[in-house]
Amino acid sequence: MTAHAGRVLAVVQRSAPVTDLLSRLGWTLVLLAVTAGLVWLMRHGWRRRAARQSALPALPPVPDEPGADLVEPTPGSYLATTTARAWLDRIVVHGLGVRSLGTLRVLDAGVVIERVGAPDLFVPREALRGVRTERAIAQYVYAPGGVLVLTWAYGEAEVDTGFRATRPVVHDDLAGAVTALMVGELR
Repeated sequence: MTAHAGRVLAVVQRSAPVTDLLSRLGWTLVLLAVTAGLVWLMRHGWRRRAARQSALPALPPVPDEPGADLVEPTPGSYLATTTARAWLDRIVVHGLGVRSLGTLRVLDAGVVIERVGAPDLFVPREALRGVRTERAIAQYVYAPGGVLVLTWAYGEAEVDTGFRATRPVVHDDLAGAVTALMVGELR
């Protein structure tokens, strides 16, 4: 603004700078570096967890003749396997850390979770220790009774495996069938 003898002759308007390219580029690089660091830390943690759990044996194979289905095969999602009664301590070895779609089958020989994109999980009848419905396993939290949890012996460890049926109302029926399988009522 210029003034001449007390009068305003003209107002010079300046526009705000549109972009400070160097500042924006600097912040973008910082954000990318922080993101890359966090991804590296997560991967490093996953590998350390797998190394700690390397003593766990290979998963039992599904038998060639597992017997008849004791209840209707149930589609749903395999959620995770954790240390028993420690719902956040995920087991990651042998593909157990991978969430996947699958079908739960209760058979004469035990329980099979046929997984898409991951090895099938077979829990022999002798290894079953309990079954219940829970609200959560690993980082997956649902309404009460939203997760069917199988407790079973895996080598020297006792673990919980979580499965969520597409229709969770069948969890109680599945739990009843697994309980009957454990006590030998179904044959």
